[in-house]
Amino acid sequence: MEPLCFELENVEVTYLDKEIVKIDRLAVHQFDRIGIVGKNGAGKSTLLKLLAGIIQPSKGNVNIHAESGYFEQVEAPVDRETDPALLGKLATAQHSEWRSGGEQTRLKMAQLFTHYHEALLMDEPTTHLDQAGIEFVLDQLRYYYGALVLISHDRAVLDELVTTIWEVHEGTVRVYAGNYSAYMEQKQLEREQQSQAHEQFLKEKSRLEKAAQEKMKKAEKVAQAGRMSKKEANAKPDKSFMTKSKGSSQKSVQRAAKAIESRLENLEEVEALQEERQIVFRQSKALELHNKFPIMADRFTLQIESNVLLDKVSFQFPLGKKIAITGANGSGKSTLLHHIANNREGLTISPKAKIGYFQQMSYQFTTDKTVLEHVKSVSDYDEGFLRSVLHSMQFVGTDIQKKVTSLSGGEAIRLQLCQLFLGEYNILLLDEPTNFLDIQAIEALEQFITGYKGTILFVTHDRAFIKNVADINYHIFEKKMESNVISNEHDME
Repeated sequence: MEPLCFELENVEVTYLDKEIVKIDRLAVHQFDRIGIVGKNGAGKSTLLKLLAGIIQPSKGNVNIHAESGYFEQVEAPVDRETDPALLGKLATAQHSEWRSGGEQTRLKMAQLFTHYHEALLMDEPTTHLDQAGIEFVLDQLRYYYGALVLISHDRAVLDELVTTIWEVHEGTVRVYAGNYSAYMEQKQLEREQQSQAHEQFLKEKSRLEKAAQEKMKKAEKVAQAGRMSKKEANAKPDKSFMTKSKGSSQKSVQRAAKAIESRLENLEEVEALQEERQIVFRQSKALELHNKFPIMADRFTLQIESNVLLDKVSFQFPLGKKIAITGANGSGKSTLLHHIANNREGLTISPKAKIGYFQQMSYQFTTDKTVLEHVKSVSDYDEGFLRSVLHSMQFVGTDIQKKVTSLSGGEAIRLQLCQLFLGEYNILLLDEPTNFLDIQAIEALEQFITGYKGTILFVTHDRAFIKNVADINYHIFEKKMESNVISNEHDME
């Protein structure tokens, strides 16, 4: 076995009496490549910080046997030693008056890879990166000589890099062999096994209930026969032995019935598989668009001050299609969505277009409504459907009674997405909607997009997301736009 890098034994982390993480034992060896997945708030980052020694457990031991490099999404220190060659590959500068999220990530990545570490602990390293930046990270990590523990919502990255999945659920960790796709296959097998076990449980429960009822009926018949024999015994004393025989038989049947009831009570219940309600967003007749191409441009130039982002491009975005806009950071993707949202000069947009617009970091709510009250106020869907939509985006139990002003950033983003798909729109513009979502929320968003009747334009660098939902990819490169119909083998870049 390879040398041990990290070991967690009987570890518990609690905060304000709430259990965040509880682990009997986990180990990381020298060449392990582990991906950590789970819902936001499940304890993924806490687990990584335990390994890094940044936080200490409330109980138990974390044994660290390797020097590690730790990556998280915080501002990079400018005075840390950084390899200039890596800065050049990542097209970023050590010193700059202002950095975008992508540039911050690139600088931190260059700082991390400047020195060799025996282990790398990485928390969402590809957030904000374009495809070139993601490919750089993959190139650095594919043949990395050490232990890698990675939190990521990018399924393609997990498939490429890891050979083990740690699933964090309500503070506990389950270990699965293989990459993310193998993990999903195992989860599907678990669901099928649970469904079969539930069916078997229902059959056995029904059989035992029927057997118990039959035994009780038989006991009642024996009792009735016993009462009849008693009357006969009073008239004819020489047949009293029959009463004793009937009584013994009755007790025997009753004991058998009670034994069956006991088995029924001790039958281990298997919960039914929770099937998600299919979500299809209807569209009213009043919102129907009849233009085959509701958004068009002819020799359109997109310019910010003196910086030309798109130079005399022409495009026709088809009605009802799901359209991915891709390209390098700074190529003009978000700016293009902003111009469409505001119907700027040079664009031809259907006069009946009702545009809903998701922008990064635009999730502040000022109303005093609860989550459920808020979506009711922006939609005329029935409450059952609204609850299904909210549940898909992880608003479960009492979450729907939270005040919208008290939501965390991640919760607010998920609520804003729900609001857009439930609203009175026929075109949606989504600017990097997956950046701060966990994988479960991304998959829910994919269901939303698939079940939406209108036209959607979205900007993303998530290859799996594009593959799963896009009909067409418009790629911005050298101030031009190229369109490609999406297929499973299509290369987005």
